[in-house]
Amino acid sequence: RLVLLLIIVNMSSFGKYFKITTFGESHCPSVGVVIDAPPSNFKLDLDKVQKQLSRRRPGQSDITTPRNELDQIIVLSGMENGLTLGTPLTIIVNNKNIKPEDYNFSEENEFDFKNYIPRPSHSDLTYLWKYGIHAKSGGGRSSARETIGRVIAGAIADQILEQRGISVTAFVSQVGDIIPNEFETSEENLSRDIIDKYKTRCPSSDSELIERKILELKENGNSVGGKVKCIIKNCPRGLGEPVFDKMEAMLAHAMLSIPATKGFEIGSGFDCVNQTGKDHNDLWIDNGKTKTNNNGGIIGGITNGENINFSVAFKPPATILMDQETINLKGESVVLKAKGRHDPCVVPRAVPIVEAMASLCLVDLLYSQVSKRNVLLNNIHISHNVV
Repeated sequence: RLVLLLIIVNMSSFGKYFKITTFGESHCPSVGVVIDAPPSNFKLDLDKVQKQLSRRRPGQSDITTPRNELDQIIVLSGMENGLTLGTPLTIIVNNKNIKPEDYNFSEENEFDFKNYIPRPSHSDLTYLWKYGIHAKSGGGRSSARETIGRVIAGAIADQILEQRGISVTAFVSQVGDIIPNEFETSEENLSRDIIDKYKTRCPSSDSELIERKILELKENGNSVGGKVKCIIKNCPRGLGEPVFDKMEAMLAHAMLSIPATKGFEIGSGFDCVNQTGKDHNDLWIDNGKTKTNNNGGIIGGITNGENINFSVAFKPPATILMDQETINLKGESVVLKAKGRHDPCVVPRAVPIVEAMASLCLVDLLYSQVSKRNVLLNNIHISHNVV
């Protein structure tokens, strides 16, 4: 029984050297994260953590879910007088605006498991197959509420990365068939403050067009997918652990663990199939720089000092307020009339989640380098205190 418990806990964990474990379900009392562990005596700015979490929270605008959660962080352990203790850091957020009645799809007032309707493209049925039980409201662990713990941990990782001058910035680069031709500024100069000026988090004049599309689909009870692009600047050379923990493999693992993700591409991505080697090769120039960056800042699974750039595709949210023909758990054909408060498009709120998972990858691999004590990053030996 103990072995089984340890296996289940591990499935909710990410990272080897900077390890996080998220916990909680959509409609349980609280959700959160245990971080094992930040460096000791680290002055942690909780306001920065709260700010990043607030970028993820529901109810931000009319193009997101109307669920009204303030998502205020509560530190349970691992800090004293603003400094980390080097022990597991536990931070939670209480769920307050819950409505479990929205997930009772039977005609009875009380929840009727026999008449339960597994929602199309949700994990209701797959969780039942795997565990023999599933949280009856809000999607349980498969709900995007789980990502609160990721964003908290990612915001802490951000502060560790700031000491190295590394920045992680994500933005919406596509919604449906709308692909902006240009952005407010170059990708090199984009910042989170610039991106947050736009309700859609797409820093382009096409943002209003995207907003209208999302609102139109929302009014019709439908949803739409989109793409988030992420730029990592000033990443040191030498990160990545071939062959199975290559940097892009770690990033792909992290990104595809985010709810509703369906695709990951780095650098030239799938467009590389249309190019020849002559066109695609990144030629080395002075000081080990590359003339182009088709490889997206990673060669052979190891960072080369160029900007890392990748994109993540998100599917349309599965819960739509339109009648859908499906089956209940007895195998009977039924019509699902969904209720509840859901995002018509997840990508505006997914931006800080993508940033969080990227930051967690970077810190974990930085700590991996420190543990080896034999790797030079940018010609400077990295000690624990510097990281």
